[in-house]
Amino acid sequence: MRSRMIATAAVAAAFVVLPASSAFAGSGPVAPPSERTAAGSTAPSPEGNPLSAKAKAAEVCDDARQIGTTGYVKRGGETIASVKQFYSAECKENYSYVWLWDSFVDKQDDYDVTASVYSYSQDKQLGTVTWPVDNGQEYWSEGAATASECTAAVGTVRPVGTASPLTGQSDKRC
Repeated sequence: MRSRMIATAAVAAAFVVLPASSAFAGSGPVAPPSERTAAGSTAPSPEGNPLSAKAKAAEVCDDARQIGTTGYVKRGGETIASVKQFYSAECKENYSYVWLWDSFVDKQDDYDVTASVYSYSQDKQLGTVTWPVDNGQEYWSEGAATASECTAAVGTVRPVGTASPLTGQSDKRC
């Protein structure tokens, strides 16, 4: 009986000393994968990162976000690149973003790439940047001051030795 009282007292003391629950840094709910990107990351990505070195070189505004749906550049039935339109509310500019897929980059040594924003009201491509005989993966156009216009991002890829470029575009955004 005496040992049972001591054991009961020990358990009761343990509950007094230990809190009902504990919180530790990083022990809260886990954010979904789409929200787990590293804050301030400068890594290029298929999704498009306005903080990457190439985005900074093109003077893409930090707050730029994708608008509309992604377009694709295809060779035969194979997708070789994604084309996305980005918009910066802070700078009031649109950008074209072209990302070449690993399956293409791994097989093709050199290619020409162009990224631009097409304005439907002006009927021309703006912010156009061309990279002749390149072998990168991430390409940004310059900003186009087309916030009040209907636009689409346009991207072209011409593998060296091919006569014509392959083209893709995002959807029309107004």
